[in-house]
Amino acid sequence: MNKDKTETTVRAFEVRTFLFSLLILGALLMLLSTSVKAQGNSSARAVALGSAYTSLASGIDAARFNPANLGFSSHQKNGLEIAGVGANVTNNSFTLNDYNKFTGAYLTDEDKSYILEQIPTEGLKLSVEADAAALGLSFGNIVFTSSAVAIADINMNKDIMNLFLNGNTYADTINITGSYSEGYAYGSFGLSYGKRLYEAGTRQLAVGATVKYLKGFGIEKVVRLEGMAATYATGFAGQGEAIIQTASGGSGYAVDFGSALQINKNYMVGATIKNFFSSMTWNQDTEEHGYLFNFDTMTVDNMGEDFITSDDYSIAINNFSTTIPSYLNIGFAKTSGELLWAVEWEQGFSSKTGVSTAARLAGGVEWNKLGFMPLRMGYATGGNKNSSFSFGSGLHFSMFYFDYAVVTGNSFSSGSTKGANFALTTGLYF
Repeated sequence: MNKDKTETTVRAFEVRTFLFSLLILGALLMLLSTSVKAQGNSSARAVALGSAYTSLASGIDAARFNPANLGFSSHQKNGLEIAGVGANVTNNSFTLNDYNKFTGAYLTDEDKSYILEQIPTEGLKLSVEADAAALGLSFGNIVFTSSAVAIADINMNKDIMNLFLNGNTYADTINITGSYSEGYAYGSFGLSYGKRLYEAGTRQLAVGATVKYLKGFGIEKVVRLEGMAATYATGFAGQGEAIIQTASGGSGYAVDFGSALQINKNYMVGATIKNFFSSMTWNQDTEEHGYLFNFDTMTVDNMGEDFITSDDYSIAINNFSTTIPSYLNIGFAKTSGELLWAVEWEQGFSSKTGVSTAARLAGGVEWNKLGFMPLRMGYATGGNKNSSFSFGSGLHFSMFYFDYAVVTGNSFSSGSTKGANFALTTGLYF
């Protein structure tokens, strides 16, 4: 290989590496700044049931999933939730088996082809959802909850992965259009109330609401991310721009509404709209960060000159407001006996970070024959998330309870999971 061809190959690698770095810059910063879906991930019982929980949730969990359930004496539980934590880090392309197979391995052409086939047309997506709850308190039909919530979505254009794996060729143009990232974290302090409206025999109707004060911890969103590079006979050409808005604090509110119909002592149907009203004003350290670059027909002869022009800046900006995405859940459940089960429909009102207008279906069962150790399993599919099985159990002794849950992929094997999803909850009933 002659010297000119070698230098051209090296520079081609630098161009694709630069574009790849431009894309993941915002993603990495966002993940590092969000240390903690939304409320509900910290309920191990809900996670184990595939989140088919709208009509089964009681006590403190009812405040998170359907406050109308608090209007029924069967769903009221006096208690203290000491702590709950749940995390859901997933991607839409690669399983744990894939990760173990390819990490650190030499990639053949067949391996690279397989990797690219796993990535959907819309790109490689990473989702991060976490919820840490503490000191929830329930008395009859009134519940107080507190938690810290974080959520992030990152999407990487498939062309970038192709470039990273296979490099660029003559007359090849690479774009990162369709890539994006956004993440935010906040604390939530909620007060929930449920009220029974009427009763006719075993049939009862109730409504409820949860009002939440939100304390923003931070937000980082890429408002513009564009870039391209092309290989021509005369050299390389490319340009790119990344603009990211950030804030380190803010405050706001959100309101959930729910309704529930107890058909009889065994069956119940419920519906809730999460974040029906919401607003968050970010007013601390609001900034805009930008990076721009441009180069035109860069060649081996001129690449040593000041041929690449670039600029970066950070400026203060005015306060800005965001909303917490709202979504609808409708659930039907068998609520009494040794074997409980539930089915659920979730529908977002818009496609935003953490929610989707595509419906997600879920179902779960709980077997209580052992009394002190419930056994749970669930399955969920659809929406903008992976299909997954979930499993869980716990220990219930007198006043004390401890529950846990894990989630796999589209089979029972842990190797089928496309990320990590778990939940732990502990507390007291009195």
